[in-house]
Amino acid sequence: MVIGCCGAGKSTLSKQLQEITQLELIHLDQYYWKPNWTESKGEEWKKVVTSLANKPTWIIDGNYSGTMNVRLEKADTVVFLDFTTLTCLNRVLKRTFKHWGKVRPDMPEGCKERFNLEFLHYVATFNLTRKKALYKKLEGYKNKVDLVVLKNSKEVAQFLKRLPERI
Repeated sequence: MVIGCCGAGKSTLSKQLQEITQLELIHLDQYYWKPNWTESKGEEWKKVVTSLANKPTWIIDGNYSGTMNVRLEKADTVVFLDFTTLTCLNRVLKRTFKHWGKVRPDMPEGCKERFNLEFLHYVATFNLTRKKALYKKLEGYKNKVDLVVLKNSKEVAQFLKRLPERI
């Protein structure tokens, strides 16, 4: 599982992990969002995530806290990109302008990149409002999963360099 604030680099790291491990890569955003940024419904979404998590092997990129326990029950490793708010905001703004009006590769058709103040507020407050609860949830799985916390791009690069030793 690869989790962290939007803009931390979950999708990028997941693609790199997929290249190294050859495991199936699942971007949760591609399953959650419907055209024109329509959200999936609760029970329907949980069924989708349960089906994805029940596959024998995977790399799943995305938070979606309402279904995180489903994935944590099946995961052997969690990579938490615990990056600074400034880094995440900067990256989100860069990708917004880079992909403006187009669909990003890790998003479903019909969800063109756009400027969204509510989303920027979510990113700006993620570390203040969600990070502590995320760590608390992960604490409950400390004996079940290997937790890797990476706090910057240098640590990500070092992790990727050492990854073949871990697998």
